[in-house]
Amino acid sequence: MTFQALRGFRDYLPPDAARRADLFQEMRRTTRLYGFEEVETPSVETLELFKVKSGEGIVDETFAFRDKGEREVCLISENTPSLARVFAERSKSIPLPVKWMALPKLWRYEEPQSGRTREFTQLSLDIYGVPGLEAEVELLSTARGVMDAIGLRGKYEFRIFDRRVTQAIGEHLGATDLAAFFHGMDRYRKASRTDFEKDLTRAGISPEGQKKLQDLIALSESKVGHTRVIEELARWSLSKDGQTGLENLKGIFAAAVPSGLAPTLSLDVSLVRGLAYYTSTVFEAYGTSVATRSWFGGGRYDRLIQIFGGGEVPACGLAIGDQTLEIILRELGIWDSGVQTTDAYVACAAPELRLETARLVANLREKGITCDSDMLQRSLSGQLKEANRRKVRYVILVGPREMAEGKVAVRNMLTGQQTVVAVAEVPAALASAKAAVPSPASPGP
Repeated sequence: MTFQALRGFRDYLPPDAARRADLFQEMRRTTRLYGFEEVETPSVETLELFKVKSGEGIVDETFAFRDKGEREVCLISENTPSLARVFAERSKSIPLPVKWMALPKLWRYEEPQSGRTREFTQLSLDIYGVPGLEAEVELLSTARGVMDAIGLRGKYEFRIFDRRVTQAIGEHLGATDLAAFFHGMDRYRKASRTDFEKDLTRAGISPEGQKKLQDLIALSESKVGHTRVIEELARWSLSKDGQTGLENLKGIFAAAVPSGLAPTLSLDVSLVRGLAYYTSTVFEAYGTSVATRSWFGGGRYDRLIQIFGGGEVPACGLAIGDQTLEIILRELGIWDSGVQTTDAYVACAAPELRLETARLVANLREKGITCDSDMLQRSLSGQLKEANRRKVRYVILVGPREMAEGKVAVRNMLTGQQTVVAVAEVPAALASAKAAVPSPASPGP
């Protein structure tokens, strides 16, 4: 009998597993720089928790089952309900604002496809207790920091809009079914022009209204700048909520300037995001040179905490999935940059020197230098071949002649240069050499 991973699930082998670990470590490091505190919640929650947020339909998208106590539970399909539950339980005792980061593994029972597996990891950033646009600017600034830290500087843009403005646009154009209008707008980038027009017709918008909307979207896509688009919308006599949304967008663009966020920010009239719990600002990230898939998204959901019994607490968040991010990094040639997991390989030239070799390996590890040595009693030639196979940069040769003088040979496997140093000086010599050469795994600016 043979076994393999279930459909929609992946095995991660070296060096990809190490690359993922480095990616997650960089996410943690960067989000901490921005003041986010990490939160960890259970992988199994009551199914009702997700029904409260998303309705009964969520059951078809989760790995739901009855446990031994006959309770309806599920593997978590997203992190927002769990965080909302945690915050609602403690909302009266937690000082505001709260800035939480989580990096959980999630499960969704849906059709696997490129960038979408049934098991995945997702970085989530959430801010609670900030009613103003400062939350959106802080979230996007942190996302920019993460993108830059993993090697994507200058390769992305953040597109932003406000659902209150979207609703006001629909009302202005005479939409008789606003839910259908939002659905159509959400499908704008995924559907053909003909299908988009059919969606607008179902929403009750006349051909004249459709033409006016498409002209507005074209203006937004022409990159004339957010000011020009907002000025156009200001002439539409939008509802009070719509005008409030426009002011919110103007404020975000103004606040983005001193934070350095402005160059990455653009206005996208077609952006609504499908999740119904978003209340105003929504945003997504897109690549500037690769396929037009959304890299990640988020927005403001000011009523969600109240649903979970936590009172009226403003909230804003975003989520970055590992599968899409891996595809992007691979497309840009950043993923396969050579993860270096071992600094040095200690090769033993003679059987009688195995104890000395083991002692040197232990000493190097104590000094924080990652190293390995042969465990199969291979010849020196076999050990060097193994070091080459593993792309180890430095080989430390423990030979009889050198050890008689308390020394070893250190060979740079990239240049072939070899030097003889005292055993006591090996850790310092390796540390100095490592610092002088940038690691190939480093994403850089």
